[in-house]
Amino acid sequence: MKNIRNFCIIAHIDHGKSTLADRLLEYTNTVTQRELQSQTLDDMDLEKERGITIKSHAIQMDYEYKGEKYILNLIDTPGHVDFSYEVSRSIAACEGALLIVDAAQSIQAQTISNLYLALENDLTIIPILNKIDLPSANPEEVTDEIMNLIGCDYEDVLRVSGKTGEGVHHLLEQIVERIPAPVGDPDAPLQALIFDSVYNPFRGIEAYFKVVNGSISKNEKIKFFATGKEYGADEVGTLKLKQVPKKSVECGDVGYLVSGIKDAREVKVGDTITSFEKPAAGPIEGFEEVKPMVFAGIYPIDSEDFEELRFSLEKLRLNDASLVFEPESSAALGFGFRCGFLGMLHMEIVQERLDREFNMNVITTVPNVSYFGYTKKEPEVPIMINNPSEMMDPTTMDRVEEPYIKASIITKSDFVGSVMTLCIEKRGEIVNQSYLTSDRVELIFNMPLAEVVFDFYDRLKSISKGYASFDYHPIGFRASKLVKMDILINGDMVDALSSLIHDSNAYYIGKKMCEKLRELIPRQQFDIAVQAALGTKVIARETIKALRKDVTAKCYGGDISRKRKLLEKQKEGKKKMKQIGRVEVPQSAFMAVLKLND
Repeated sequence: MKNIRNFCIIAHIDHGKSTLADRLLEYTNTVTQRELQSQTLDDMDLEKERGITIKSHAIQMDYEYKGEKYILNLIDTPGHVDFSYEVSRSIAACEGALLIVDAAQSIQAQTISNLYLALENDLTIIPILNKIDLPSANPEEVTDEIMNLIGCDYEDVLRVSGKTGEGVHHLLEQIVERIPAPVGDPDAPLQALIFDSVYNPFRGIEAYFKVVNGSISKNEKIKFFATGKEYGADEVGTLKLKQVPKKSVECGDVGYLVSGIKDAREVKVGDTITSFEKPAAGPIEGFEEVKPMVFAGIYPIDSEDFEELRFSLEKLRLNDASLVFEPESSAALGFGFRCGFLGMLHMEIVQERLDREFNMNVITTVPNVSYFGYTKKEPEVPIMINNPSEMMDPTTMDRVEEPYIKASIITKSDFVGSVMTLCIEKRGEIVNQSYLTSDRVELIFNMPLAEVVFDFYDRLKSISKGYASFDYHPIGFRASKLVKMDILINGDMVDALSSLIHDSNAYYIGKKMCEKLRELIPRQQFDIAVQAALGTKVIARETIKALRKDVTAKCYGGDISRKRKLLEKQKEGKKKMKQIGRVEVPQSAFMAVLKLND
């Protein structure tokens, strides 16, 4: 055990952690030059295109230092705020963390939030200044910021370039020197922490784990604490670029387990594996169920593809256990699914993967969050409201509570005013404002999650010229005055466009939505009324004017009554058409709600 080092890399998006991981793999000869490519550990096309890590990855490296052989287990973590639970479990499986800061971009919001996660787990932090080869790098200033943040000495901050490989050999030596070996009892009953799982179409679900106490052997009978299910360990081993089967995985090491599990929901990230014959007294602490934060409806464009969409979502869930869905129907869109996502990026990725991997063209409704409703009859019993259509009748309703988040925004001091204006417009309350340096400010707000789901992130980026970084975590529910706003098109309610919004914003949002829909819904042969309503009260209206055929074009001169007769005839036809005319709402109209301020 004394020669094992388990560590993870924590950084904000785009600070170069995947590139640095490539250099570590190359310098320890874990992958050959032929296998090496940029972002080696990111195996999805989507990850490579966007330059982000979506799934955690683990890989084992062999390294020789001062004549001794060491095993280095790198557990790569996603950088985006949506996947913070995965990051927390990966951190729990490590003894050390490499904190990477971009020498050009300096410290960002997620760097700080992931750093706090690592410090809570008592990890040894090795601060690294990456991208020092960039002409815009500003190493001295950023080193001072890192020293202020974690209270280390100037010599402790390593200077590395993931691109050129400068300083990587020194980094490997420091990993061995500074990160402690794992502690655990090899003779105690088995306790192994699951930090990730992947789906293999031939072998079922493969669980990635770290052995905290005891050891796990091939063909041993094992049990999962969270689900209480029992399985046989058909194969165990360690993770190089490809899996390496072994007879057993010892205490302190990281490995994988194949046991023929077919359902991703049975392997929960953060769960504990123990032996069936000699079980441990209890699970490893810190396990929690992943809770979806954002909900949206996903409907097939053609209602005949409903079963195919169900099959695609089930297949996708095998790879992504945090995706939750249940069938629902809408009067406007037919049959579809109500899906729960970890956040907006997660929702985008699921949509993109449905399109690429399963060729499914879908309509996604306006994303929203779940609320708690209370009735006057039982004011203590909360009723979960995941969809505006589930909103109870205002006459029986006592109150509605909405989820709040604590948002941390780091920006340049020039943009503090505009960022504060945006947050206050989104019903945020400022909690704290602190200067990290003379030029960089951290603002902490309590805000309703529903306001962040819409266009908050895009607007934050545009008003701060891309310099603001954003991170959040939930802090519970608060009572709010919420109303249900319906959109009527030609008198018919489009339930997919209904939303729950705060009373103070209702008129403004209703007007904006009607204007936006007027632009996006194609014109018909008759007038279309687009209305926003609160219950029976219409609060905004726009009219999409009819396309008119010039029926008088064939009249050259002659009596005016001839023209009038043709126009009257057209008018009658339009009236009839309006009674039976149906309006097709395009996909762009459903997503327009997210971009009301454009």
